[in-house]
Amino acid sequence: AIAEAKKVIQDMTGGAESVEYGSASLLQVATRSQLSSFTDLKSFEVVHMVRDLARKEGSTMLSQLAQRVASAMHSRDPFAKIKGLLSDMIAKLEGEKSADATKKAYCDKELSESNAKKAEKTAEIEKLSTQIDKAAARSAQLKEEVAQLQNELSALASAQASMDQIRSQEHEAFVKNKADLDQGLEGVKTALKVLSEYYASKDKAHTAASGASSGIIGLLEVVESDFAKSLAEIASAEETAAADHERETKENDVERVAKEKDVEYKGKESASLDKTVSEVTSDRSGVQAQLDAVLEYLSKIEEECIAKAETYVDRTAHRESEIAGLKEALQVLESETAFVQRRASHRKGALRGHVLSATV
Repeated sequence: AIAEAKKVIQDMTGGAESVEYGSASLLQVATRSQLSSFTDLKSFEVVHMVRDLARKEGSTMLSQLAQRVASAMHSRDPFAKIKGLLSDMIAKLEGEKSADATKKAYCDKELSESNAKKAEKTAEIEKLSTQIDKAAARSAQLKEEVAQLQNELSALASAQASMDQIRSQEHEAFVKNKADLDQGLEGVKTALKVLSEYYASKDKAHTAASGASSGIIGLLEVVESDFAKSLAEIASAEETAAADHERETKENDVERVAKEKDVEYKGKESASLDKTVSEVTSDRSGVQAQLDAVLEYLSKIEEECIAKAETYVDRTAHRESEIAGLKEALQVLESETAFVQRRASHRKGALRGHVLSATV
């Protein structure tokens, strides 16, 4: 009957036992004399617990552990072997959990500091860029104003030159006209003097022409008056033109000096702003280099620390579940180990009694 049962087990449960118990033969386990049937069941219960835990967590590592536990069931000391396997795996998972926590703290610190540096350098670059833009815009505006002032100075110089030329021409005309009028007036005066003296003499020869003389003298007196009047008018016009020219020249000088000062000051301010733009641009390049370094490091840290498929929280939850499941299996095994040790002690005592009885 036993042989037939063994044959049935070998023929009909080979596939099922390899799926469920791995390398541990059902017949080997069932026929071991070191363990009781109850203990075998508990050992299989541990195998099932580990395998179910592996399936639940999707863990290849626990699946491999379940196979090793199943193989350990037919070792010389299965309980110690299985306990060691479970304890080692628990220690490994707890070590990974601790390492993960340490890595998480490191990543949180590095990511926080790197992002803070990124924000700091970005803000600094924005501030410097704003400063550069304002200085460059102001410098460009000043250059436009300087160019406008230079155009106005050029126009003013041209207007002054034209005015000087006209004044010179007017003065030359005045000098010539005055000389002519002075000469003419002097000639008329001389003629009047000659005629007046001539007709004033008691010579009878002049008596007959006295009527004509009064007409000539009267005409010369009119000419004299006209010449004197013209001379006074051109003198007055010359004085007025000279005064106007002097006044306008002074006004132009004041305007010219003011515009030249504006050109000087705005040119200096523009040059200073250009220097500031150059210096701040250099500063910004330095900060940009620092930001580039921060971004490069941040990219590496993110690649290292930010999980693509499973987050730290998920990994921690899986590990805690795996550790709890393995500890539960270990607890089952430890409780059965104590039971087996007690039962083995009882069997040894009974065996000794049987041997003694047979001897007697």
